Amino acid sequence: MTFLDTILGELLQIFRREGIEAHSDEDLIRKLDIRQSSFKELFSSRADMVRQVILFDIEQQKREQEQLLAKASNPVEEIMMLLQDGIKKIREIDPVFITDMQQYPQAWQLSMEHVSSNNQYVNADILNRGILQGYFRKDINLQLVTKIILEQFFMMINPRIFPPEKYDLSEVFRSIYLYYVRGICTETGGKLAEAYFSRNIL
Repeated sequence: MTFLDTILGELLQIFRREGIEAHSDEDLIRKLDIRQSSFKELFSSRADMVRQVILFDIEQQKREQEQLLAKASNPVEEIMMLLQDGIKKIREIDPVFITDMQQYPQAWQLSMEHVSSNNQYVNADILNRGILQGYFRKDINLQLVTKIILEQFFMMINPRIFPPEKYDLSEVFRSIYLYYVRGICTETGGKLAEAYFSRNIL
């Protein structure tokens, strides 16, 4: 890991815990325990710093996703594990981080493009393999189903739709995905989905 990677990793943790705007550049330099000159060499502006942190985060997410999917026994588990991991990560992030990121258009666009394109690609690949292996129905529309799965995820984590003080996220997850995924499964795949839900809770 390079010096820059180390700094980006530390900044990412700070941003996730406390948001981006909670600290000035001077505060961050003190927290990182580096020289101001080094900070200026690494980042041409605050927007550049945020952009680099988001790019670092995206690459880290890709590596973690590969490791996660390698643990799955079948495509049904892969879909479930991805969704569950997404919720876990959202829970670990201070919502202020998401709000603050929107003040940096380039970084926000990179993040949203990754969420959308990566999920579309990965879910389509999983579903396609699941169809070939007999776990998902052959008559499903891949493009439409991957879009629905992604939009359901955004809906589920939206606190305006499901306020956490009123709805248990585990139950929302089960109510949305157990029935939806079971609906696109063959009989064999449906049994795997039900078995997964019986073993795993958020």
